[in-house]
Amino acid sequence: MRAFLAVRSRYTEDCFAQAAAGGVAQYVVLGAGLDTFAYRTDRRDLRIFEVDHPATQGWKRERLASAGIGIPETLTYAPVDFERETLHEGLKRAGLDFDRPAFFAWLGVVPYLSREAIDATLGFVAREMKRTSEVLFDYAEPMEGRSAAQREALAELARRVAEIGEPLRSFFKPDDLQRDLRAHGFSFVEDADTAALTARYFLNRTDGLALGGTAHIMRARL
Repeated sequence: MRAFLAVRSRYTEDCFAQAAAGGVAQYVVLGAGLDTFAYRTDRRDLRIFEVDHPATQGWKRERLASAGIGIPETLTYAPVDFERETLHEGLKRAGLDFDRPAFFAWLGVVPYLSREAIDATLGFVAREMKRTSEVLFDYAEPMEGRSAAQREALAELARRVAEIGEPLRSFFKPDDLQRDLRAHGFSFVEDADTAALTARYFLNRTDGLALGGTAHIMRARL
């Protein structure tokens, strides 16, 4: 899990670097939580938007203040209470430029959402964002097809997150998810699984850090 959390952020930021090299200068972090990209990057030409529930953002800002970390000029908070407004409304209020492409990082969120909520967010990106916009997210495969050890690990994770009120709700088979993304209108779809991520980031390490299980990070571009 530690290896996956690290590589999830690294892979996302590497993919955004590719997009930024092609001219994408808007970076939207959906369900930002304690994401730190905005406070680490030295790119002053970016516009970064952190989307999260107002209470979560308030807590994060308190933690930043207590740590002495300032709010960079490139960052805009986009508090969105999804029971009261849409993602479009929240981002419009925050100043996202819908006439320019954006890169959406959506990490650690999809497995906890309903299929309807996931579909609504993907549909928003596909319908309302400009060509070359991207969305990148991690997801989980269903129980079937996993090894006994992987099923046991997933069951334990499901139990732990359910106890804190965030049960796992959605699982996808890779081929089905890629088909759904293309149906939305995404022209480029790439699934980085455990083998691909290991080959890219974990070969020849000497510290023992390694991926296990069935990791998946999906990247889709309009």
